[in-house]
Amino acid sequence: QVQLVESGGGLVQAGGSLRLSCAASGRTFSMHDMGWFRQAPGKEREFVATISWSGRSTYYADSKGRFTISRDNAKNTVYLQMNSLKPEDTAVYYCNVNGPSGYWGQGTQVTVSS
Repeated sequence: QVQLVESGGGLVQAGGSLRLSCAASGRTFSMHDMGWFRQAPGKEREFVATISWSGRSTYYADSKGRFTISRDNAKNTVYLQMNSLKPEDTAVYYCNVNGPSGYWGQGTQVTVSS
């Protein structure tokens, strides 16, 4: 059974940094796209970043330049380094494999205080 387990969320002040991790188990995803979405209270879930199996990354406009997605295929893990965090980055962050119809993690809360 496939499981995606996120970690690394928490409370941080504006301007701070967090690094999210998502460890996958149950199968190997080295040849699959992996990414991050987020959902703020009262809002739709939105795309944050994705990284292809070859390492090509794509970012949501507001996260580009502040967030960096990376992956370690040997560990079946994807990361999201978030710098210069803003209060509007507050959300539950979800790990994803293979897009919206693929696999999802349970989410990790990120709260940025002003």
